[in-house]
Amino acid sequence: MNYIFNLHRFTKKTIVLLFIIGTNAVFSQMPISKQSERLQQYVGFWVSSIDYKTDSVANTPLIKMNNYPKIDNTAMSVDVFQKDGEIYNHTLTELIGHDAKTDSIFALGKSAEGDMFLGKGGFTSETDWIMKDRDFTDKETMTVTFDFKNQTDVLLKGVNPQNEILWQTRYIKKNPKDKNIGIQLVSVHEQMQKNPEETLKYLDRMGYSYIETFVYKDRSFYGLSPLDFKKLVEDNHLKFTGSMTFYNLPSDDKQAWKKAMQWWRECIEDHKQAGVEYLTISNNQIKEITTLAELKRYAEYYNAIGKLCKERGIKFAYHNHSDEFKTIENHMVYDYFLENTDLEYVSFQADLYWMHFSKVDPIYYFKKYENRFISWHVKDYEELGQSGKMDFELYFTYAKTAGLKYTVAEVEAFNYPVWYSINSAWNYLYFNIL
Repeated sequence: MNYIFNLHRFTKKTIVLLFIIGTNAVFSQMPISKQSERLQQYVGFWVSSIDYKTDSVANTPLIKMNNYPKIDNTAMSVDVFQKDGEIYNHTLTELIGHDAKTDSIFALGKSAEGDMFLGKGGFTSETDWIMKDRDFTDKETMTVTFDFKNQTDVLLKGVNPQNEILWQTRYIKKNPKDKNIGIQLVSVHEQMQKNPEETLKYLDRMGYSYIETFVYKDRSFYGLSPLDFKKLVEDNHLKFTGSMTFYNLPSDDKQAWKKAMQWWRECIEDHKQAGVEYLTISNNQIKEITTLAELKRYAEYYNAIGKLCKERGIKFAYHNHSDEFKTIENHMVYDYFLENTDLEYVSFQADLYWMHFSKVDPIYYFKKYENRFISWHVKDYEELGQSGKMDFELYFTYAKTAGLKYTVAEVEAFNYPVWYSINSAWNYLYFNIL
């Protein structure tokens, strides 16, 4: 684990030293108990900050580190690059993995100068990791400590056998956004309520490209006006792309319909100001529907909303839960909506979890109703990809058939601290699916 030491010793260049202030309270929620699980925090793409007393990152950071998961995330390859003029030189490579027999973490590394080393150690807590390095003459060279302040921030420190500090480097996660992964903010609702700026900052670092909200109320988002919320999101290098919105079907009365349409005009205008590309709606009244005539009114309602959206350049989509897969007068509700809403105005957002929960096959719908599903909520029974019940890899082979444009991660069942699970969701989609 002595790559910073190697950089300093062999390249004779100044290494940026780093430190982090404070802790992240989310780590107190649920334990990350296994060594192999704790190791996964190190997966991803990292850059050094300007110095060890700040989390600010230069436009061209001195060091880049790319850690790719291997073998069910119990191992990773690590490649470190250091800036030299206009280029980044590959200065170190490592294989780090968890050994099941000893419940320890081992590392095998080699610097660009040809020196190899072995490291052995493990986590002493959820956030503290210690590795002891030896060269191939069996000489102890260094102890490296890793202090995970949160899922996007880690301080590394190397000391020699005399306990003298050799270097400190603070790495900030900077995952790429080339695969355009979004997240539904219900996954971090409590965090958004407590500290929206910090929450959005972490989502940006983890590699999420855009957000989808579900909190539009009184013409605001989290208490902010459309323009102020747009600014907050964009200041944190994210896009405000999607929004789940709710207004129940009005009664069969002209004034009620007029009031509903006026609400939607205001809603659409607010989202237009905020830069949103699509709106979605769901239906919690399906249990009360008993006739096709009632179902028809819903289809007409969605067509009317979709038409208003299209007039303002916004897409509109229907989001399913489980009730859509019940039958009314020999018609499945979901199929009825697909067949009786206007292709020009109404698209669909497939919630893959609720489809699986309802024992229906998403692929059947993607093939039968091509290009209707512009967005998917990618959610699992546990952390994303962890239940083993859902074949996301297979689903995504039909992404083009479905017409998928917006992949939205969603986590609501947590076995681990929230930010660990949100980070794992991005890792799963980026490294395993997309």
